[in-house]
Amino acid sequence: MSRTHRAPLIDAALGRTPSRPPVWFMRQAGRSLPEYRAAREGISMLDSCFMPELLAEITLQPVRRHDVDAAILFSDIVVPLKSAGVKVDIVPGRGPVMEQAVRSRGDVGKLPVLETDVPEVTEGIARILAELTDTQALIGFVGAPFTLASYLIEGGPSKNHERTKALMHAEPETWHMLMRRLVPTITHFLQVQVDAGIDAMQLFDSWAGYLNERDYREFVLPYSRQILAGVEIPRIHFGVGTGELLPAMSEAGSEVMGVDYRVPMDAAAERVSARVLQGNLDPAMLFAGDDAVRQAVRTIRGEVDRARERGDIDGHIWNLGHGVLPTTDAEAITRAVSIIHEEG
Repeated sequence: MSRTHRAPLIDAALGRTPSRPPVWFMRQAGRSLPEYRAAREGISMLDSCFMPELLAEITLQPVRRHDVDAAILFSDIVVPLKSAGVKVDIVPGRGPVMEQAVRSRGDVGKLPVLETDVPEVTEGIARILAELTDTQALIGFVGAPFTLASYLIEGGPSKNHERTKALMHAEPETWHMLMRRLVPTITHFLQVQVDAGIDAMQLFDSWAGYLNERDYREFVLPYSRQILAGVEIPRIHFGVGTGELLPAMSEAGSEVMGVDYRVPMDAAAERVSARVLQGNLDPAMLFAGDDAVRQAVRTIRGEVDRARERGDIDGHIWNLGHGVLPTTDAEAITRAVSIIHEEG
């Protein structure tokens, strides 16, 4: 019998009827929690990801406080790059910044590939699993190759991804070479998490929403499909601002398709081939008070019910339509989880 044989999230992901509406929030382990800020005081973000006791503590904090149905591994999408030997730092207020951008075939050829274990992550996962119950799932995650490529090519966060798109179209062979270089690192880091015992995984494509569907299908989808194909645990796929990409993204092969807050759930269900949806409460609703959250939850539940009645989907996992905003009151998060368990 599996560790999570009573976990509502796993039941929902597999199209079974969960014992209660499963809910977890992206960025639930983060700056919204005072205990997180205290635990990480004086310690950089990337250093925190390689300290087993600390990453386990941060991962577990929202489970203890909010009664969510899953923990999301505390990490960052650039951790596999760092583990492989790429010189990258997470700059407060800015995000991941590369010491040297990757913009030529020569740069791609020198990009290291992760082939070793990441013992700090393995130990951290063991500590997390020791505390979770059989109703609480642990979700691991990796960044999708387009998002990682964008950080590498731009040298850091970008508002327009102009260098990334320029390389993609001006030097498509270099682009595909970079994708083929990134996929083994991402796949290996995901396998490290699977071998350590994660129960489900999410593929984050933070910046795919800046692409049109034609470019996504040609330059991104084949590689996201490769990553998901090698995984036998429940798979979730999520991108920000990707309403127009949902049909293509769902072809990558995940059981669960994440929906951001811009697309109604019943409309999303018509666009995807996945049988389970995840989402999609607007993160800003957590600032609007309990009555507004309750009404929003009822609206989303109605959209999900309509999609089920049409036969478009079999299940639903509750989440925000993006991550918890850093200034969100922690008590508001706890109350939102309770409302979802009551109304969802």
